[in-house]
This record gives sequence, C-alpha cells and structure tokens, in this order.
Amino acid sequence: MAADWGDVHARRSYEVRHRTTYNYDDFVTTSFARSCLRPRSTAHQQVISNRIEVLPGADVLTEHVDYFGNYSHYIEIRTRHTQLEVAKTSVVDVTWPQVDVDEVNQWTVAQAALQLRDPAVFTPAEHASYTLPSDLVVLSPEVKEYAAQILPPDRPLGDALVDLYESIYRDFSYQKGATSVTTTLAEVLAERAGVCQDFAHLAAGCLRVVGLPGRYVSGYIESRPPDGKPKLEGSDATHAWTSTRLPDGRWVDLDPTNNHFADSRYIVTAWGRDFRDVSPLKGVIFTESKKSTLKVAVDVIPLERLPV
Repeated sequence: MAADWGDVHARRSYEVRHRTTYNYDDFVTTSFARSCLRPRSTAHQQVISNRIEVLPGADVLTEHVDYFGNYSHYIEIRTRHTQLEVAKTSVVDVTWPQVDVDEVNQWTVAQAALQLRDPAVFTPAEHASYTLPSDLVVLSPEVKEYAAQILPPDRPLGDALVDLYESIYRDFSYQKGATSVTTTLAEVLAERAGVCQDFAHLAAGCLRVVGLPGRYVSGYIESRPPDGKPKLEGSDATHAWTSTRLPDGRWVDLDPTNNHFADSRYIVTAWGRDFRDVSPLKGVIFTESKKSTLKVAVDVIPLERLPV
C-alpha cells in the first residue's frame, strides 16, 4: 500500500544528517577537499541551522559562495590520518507550491525558448550556463532524437514538462550500479537504465537541445520504509532532479526518477550545470595507501514545528 503523504505542498520541517567516511589502509599525510553540503535558502526553503564537522580537525575550513550561488567549503587537513569523516547537520523549513500546468501552458516550448533569449528576461551568462552542453550533459544526436519526441516546438510547455518526467520514468529502469560518474547520456539512452543522477542529466539535456534552461539540482527527498518495516539509520540518500526557467522568472523543478514535480518533501542543497558542479565532497589526498573504502550515511528526519 502506498504511503499516505498528506498534502505534499504543505509546510514541512526536516533535520538532514549527511556523514561521509573514508578509511585508508595507510596514512594520508595531507588532504584537500571541496564540499557542497550547506543547503541553500530559496523562495521555497528556509535554512534554520547548519553545522559541519570534520575529523580529524581541519587546519583550514573556509566557506564561500560559488558562481551558481551555492555554499562551497574548502577543507585542508595536514594531520596524518587513516580515517576522514565529514558530517553535516542541517535544519530546514520547506514549502513548495503546486505547479499549475494550465498556467505554464500559456507558452509553447518555442515561445518560452525565444523569450528566454531576451537579455532583459534572462541574463546571457546564466542563459548560456544552462542551455549549452556541459561535461556530463553532452547534447548528442541520441539526446536530440529523444527530446524531439517530447518537446516539439508547438507543444504547450506545461504538458511538455509533464511528458518529460513521465517519459523518462516510463522508459528507464532505476538500477543502482548500472552507471558510473563517467557514463554518458548516449550510454544511458542505449542501456535504458540508471539512477537519479543520470535521469536528471537526461532531462537537463532534453531541455537544453530545444533551447530551454536545464539546471541540475542536488539535494534530498524524504523517504519512507515499506509498510511494517522500521526506517534504518543512515538509509536515506542524496537525490538529484532538474529545473527549468519560465519566461516570467520562476523556476519549475521536475523529478523524472519519481515521476512528478518537486514538492515540500524536497530539500535543495546546490545547483549547477551537472553533478560535477555540486558534488557533496571531492578532493585530493597525499598517501601511499593502496586501498580505501567510502561510506555515506544520510538521514532525512521530519520534525514537528509550529506553524508561523
């Protein structure tokens, strides 16, 4: 039986815990890392608190805002270690409005693409960021062929966006391990399988080939265990989806992995052109280690907060 989520557009509060642990079979003498872990404040999301902890203690831990407006942390550790742990704990309030498909249908795909090329509507730099190809969103002939079936120029935009997430959800199987961070969209289209990262990249690619912005969004989504089963600690995961901009300035977020528009179960961490812009943690280490293991534990915990 499907979970009863109630009103998925009502205000919700969450505590998000995200812990990344690396273990090495020899000492790491120096570690340099960049992380995108602090959630963004948006029109639909208020960040109440955020805390980042690093073990062993960081010699340098700084924060800046990157080109896309994401919070980026630089971590430098010069203490010898065989284990590195980076933990984030955030509390957020989330309220996503329901997408009015009929309202979005006031534009066709072609009309929206044309209006978004107007510098008075969308800055040229931002337009280029989300309409040109990127490292992981290559606009190959296979992507163009797939997009042409869903996003023809004269189709009402709202209907086209619904068909985009429904088509990817229907045509592709969710299979952990079927792809890697180097898998191309052409390979995803050939294998018809992948994970949320692949489906978000594909949706972004389909939007970009028809001249619409395709933005890759990284974050979390509340999940629930099967009926009668307890929710295991650390069993949640990061999530990815896609957003596109309307000519009136709003962004619409769609999730082809779960077959619907984003709602108040979605928590935004960062966005960019593709996964490489928003990786939760990446870096360089100096070590003689030949083996390492990675463990990621995520908990998305609903909180009871009084309405304001």
